Amino acid sequence: MRRLRAISEDEMIAVFLACELGSFRFGDHLRLLLERDGVESAVIEAPALASEEQNGYRRRLLGEVRGLGHDRANFHGFPDDVTWERCLLTPNEVSRIEYCNYSYWLELSNGTRKPADGAARINQGVKQIMRQSTEGFRRGAAALRAGTTFREMILATHDRNHLVVVEGHLRLTAYMMEPDLVPDELEVLLGYSDRMTDWRLY
Repeated sequence: MRRLRAISEDEMIAVFLACELGSFRFGDHLRLLLERDGVESAVIEAPALASEEQNGYRRRLLGEVRGLGHDRANFHGFPDDVTWERCLLTPNEVSRIEYCNYSYWLELSNGTRKPADGAARINQGVKQIMRQSTEGFRRGAAALRAGTTFREMILATHDRNHLVVVEGHLRLTAYMMEPDLVPDELEVLLGYSDRMTDWRLY
């Protein structure tokens, strides 16, 4: 792991929402919320991190859709003292990232939380997990083969060794479906707290 630079939580939030906006599963809902609030998508697609007003809006939006700052949903038990940084991971380090501790990812990986196991099941032809189609993973792997560069995944750790996905499960699974296409150095966002074990999904 090679550390690039420290970043703010505001930058993490902006990246999280940008990934969400580009998601075939979650993007439409986020666009509806932007429309409800009368806010242009540029607040996510081209975030001004120096704007306190924009940062506040994005924080409230991620709190609404994912529970950040409200101790619920994806951020249930998430510590309030997380420091964020951009890092580069080797393919071996990427292969050791774990799914978060959530029922869907446990089912996909047969309880191991290893994305390689989830990828193997999809490559073996599993069409649905918990009544949800696995086609999105196949589209992700096909995008990699076509040369698409994915946005950064967001990870969490308590020791910079045990890495767990906060955002980016589909992209990580696609990488494990096409492991030869993992870059020699993959940029990620990493959140560190020695209290990360309090996070319900860790």
